[in-house]
Amino acid sequence: MSIKDNLLQIKFSLPSSVTLVAVSKTKPVSDLMEAYNAGQRIFGENKIQEMSEKWEEMPKDIQWHMIGHVQTNKVKYMSEYVSLIHGVDSLDLLQKINKQAAKHNRVIDCLLQIYIAEEETKFGLDENELNEILHFVQNGKNGMQNIKVIGLMGMATYTENHEQIKKEFLNLKSIFDKHKQLTTLSMGMSGDYKIAIEYGSTMVRIGSSIFGGR
Repeated sequence: MSIKDNLLQIKFSLPSSVTLVAVSKTKPVSDLMEAYNAGQRIFGENKIQEMSEKWEEMPKDIQWHMIGHVQTNKVKYMSEYVSLIHGVDSLDLLQKINKQAAKHNRVIDCLLQIYIAEEETKFGLDENELNEILHFVQNGKNGMQNIKVIGLMGMATYTENHEQIKKEFLNLKSIFDKHKQLTTLSMGMSGDYKIAIEYGSTMVRIGSSIFGGR
């Protein structure tokens, strides 16, 4: 099937409450434009340089989501245009985003990444670190006016064991539910997004099921 057919089939299957991020990393602009022409306006990239090149070239009504691990020294390259940063895993990074957003007179939406997987390669905060960051950000005296923490993000273990995936998503949802001011729960990718939706995800990141393998 074509990119357009894949995209429309997935969109049709998603509840109206769930936002689709088309993960377009490593894919050429021609592939992204096929998805754009089929109505997709939210794209996720995991490398800031690649995302910036695509932003320069493509229509300006696209929302660009940074879904990869963010190095603090590269925040400045996306701060002019990025719509949402998914993987914020430290107060230091949040402060860097705030500083760069201020230079462009913008407020950048962010998701705090929670560590839920049983894999050393994944990044993220534990619940105590999350509470400390939220407390800091919500204290109006800390000068964090140029970022807005709108929700949480987490990545389940890469496994065929659906019970383990369910357990990890349920854990993240229970943490999310404790913070009523948060509105976005980003969990679920091509392999597990249906389980994620079942457990309360409001945003899914789908790449290979739209664009094909890398």
